[in-house]
Amino acid sequence: MEYHVLVVDDEPKILSMIENFLKNEGFTVTTAQEGNEALRLFGQAQPHAVILDLMLPGMNGLDVCKEIRKNSTVPIIMLTAKTEEIDKLLGLELGADDYITKPFSLKELSARLRAVLRRTTQYSEKQEEQVMIRGDLQIDPVKREVKVKGELIPLTPTEYNILYILARHPGRPYSRLQLLNMALDESYLGYERVIDTHVSNLRKKIEPNPAEPYYIQTVYGIGYKFGEKV
Repeated sequence: MEYHVLVVDDEPKILSMIENFLKNEGFTVTTAQEGNEALRLFGQAQPHAVILDLMLPGMNGLDVCKEIRKNSTVPIIMLTAKTEEIDKLLGLELGADDYITKPFSLKELSARLRAVLRRTTQYSEKQEEQVMIRGDLQIDPVKREVKVKGELIPLTPTEYNILYILARHPGRPYSRLQLLNMALDESYLGYERVIDTHVSNLRKKIEPNPAEPYYIQTVYGIGYKFGEKV
């Protein structure tokens, strides 16, 4: 399958390097240098993934990410020169799936891109699996869809993977590191606590009361589990 990637960066040299490298790697690439242009091209091209610079003129990368997330769960990798933890968590809270800080190697970027695309499709390849029913939740491994009381809930690829992993084995605790390795690929080199941000976002979407989680429960000192009585 040939993947289409939208790359957004206001530095022409970086944009050209990424574009040429990814094309040589077999990707179809569309480029943009500012936020409004990125959103217009996103609607036209319908890419499989977005590589998005944080610092853009006018509408910044976080705002672009937020706009994309209103209607799409396409994987988003954000590029940033900022290394502060708060910036990473803020980006993930708005729906980014991964981060890579500048300067970076093009090979690492390609590896991260392939990993996030693989996470999007890896579970749907198991065609024999049936829809899981957990309380008011319906989890479809083939379509990678989640419904609450019959209503389709838009989840990011990472949110879906975390829910799928936990729901398959109710009551089984998973550490944050285990969830990182399984939901975000074993090569992911991120901050372990970003799982907390993804879980928080997931709870807001599926829990009747996110403050008192029914489905995704905290296992203190370890990580998370899916409720045993669901």
